[in-house]
Amino acid sequence: MKSMIKKKTYKAIYRLLDRVSPLDSDCGKLCGAACCTCGGDSQSEEGLDYDLGIYLLPGEEKLFTMKEKWLKWSAEYAEDYDFPESWFGKIYFIRCKTPPICPRAQRPLQCRFFPLAPHFSPEGKLQLILCTSELPYSCALIDRHFKLNDHFIKATYTVWKHLIRDPLIYDLVKMDSNDREFMETTIKVICE
Repeated sequence: MKSMIKKKTYKAIYRLLDRVSPLDSDCGKLCGAACCTCGGDSQSEEGLDYDLGIYLLPGEEKLFTMKEKWLKWSAEYAEDYDFPESWFGKIYFIRCKTPPICPRAQRPLQCRFFPLAPHFSPEGKLQLILCTSELPYSCALIDRHFKLNDHFIKATYTVWKHLIRDPLIYDLVKMDSNDREFMETTIKVICE
């Protein structure tokens, strides 16, 4: 799967997002870094083992050596999972081996965006919404309705405007948006 986004563009996106944060303080202190620490050998409330991780966007793997000691890598095939039909070949999933400690400047995009997610309105307009995914932990930013920093919201929106120029990423946002509409998920729009 070949992304149109070049390594230097991903580096610039990382630099932009390095300057912003959802809150003025470390949101991980509100919850004990729940999003970082609930994976690994943990068990869900139902007693099922899970290994929480995230996928990298197409081409984002170019920013890593795949030898990082703090990450566990796996390569899967997009066709075997619920990804857009335009996605084929390898996709990369990573899991942090050292939660909640990681090189902050190397955090993947999905970590940097959270708790925001891109969404297309029924009219096709890009919006940022609060994450609607079912999570195996409680996020204070979502549950307690904290006001997110405007700079964080604007930077994240700017990044998504650039990312969706890549047809693969556009297709992912479109698929996720359609799924939310089909499931009649409650959507809280943060920015449009």
